[in-house]
Amino acid sequence: MPRTDLYRNVHMGQRARMFTLAIELGAADLDGAGAAVYAERCLDLTRELRAHAEHEDTFIHPLLRQRAPAAADALDAEHLRLDAAFAALDASARALPGTAPDDLPEARHGLYLALNEVIAAYLAHLHAEETVAMPALWENATDGELEAVFAAFRASRTADEALADLRAMLPALPAAARATIVRGAVEAAPGEEHRTLAALTTTLAPDQRNRLYADLGLPEVWALRDR
Repeated sequence: MPRTDLYRNVHMGQRARMFTLAIELGAADLDGAGAAVYAERCLDLTRELRAHAEHEDTFIHPLLRQRAPAAADALDAEHLRLDAAFAALDASARALPGTAPDDLPEARHGLYLALNEVIAAYLAHLHAEETVAMPALWENATDGELEAVFAAFRASRTADEALADLRAMLPALPAAARATIVRGAVEAAPGEEHRTLAALTTTLAPDQRNRLYADLGLPEVWALRDR
């Protein structure tokens, strides 16, 4: 039976959003309004990744440092490298909206390169967490302790934050994992099942939503009630 993985699902969502942003920014033919949109999307990304690092520092790393200090030290070094890449992307994003129209193509490409530098650094960080930190925790912590980490994080989130977390993650997950998560969320909201399912599925593509309803054994009309 698979053990509790503190990283897998959220990291899959992060990868999907980073890759999508890079593809869309790379193909963008920007005007002034578009420049502001993509600048804000890049700033939103670094805000999200910094907040994620803070969550890990608060909820995961105390246990990791206690049980596997060498792995914790490796992640600390990764954070320093990431901070520099985040700062460079932020600077490039903030400069983009004020760029003269004739200079926008080169400025957009500069932002694209800064974004991909973040992605490259962040992918290495995710790999370290998934192949070094998580195995170290599996070796040195119990399932109960890992579940307690999850429980503490969930308790720290407001209802709106928890919904946003799931909406960001669900499109990137395999169908079976998506159905398990959504089923748990729906069962945890007695009397609000219809609204909960509708709220959770707003970020899914139509084929993903149809597969989810099939996996849950629900007709689409049930899921769309009370929208």
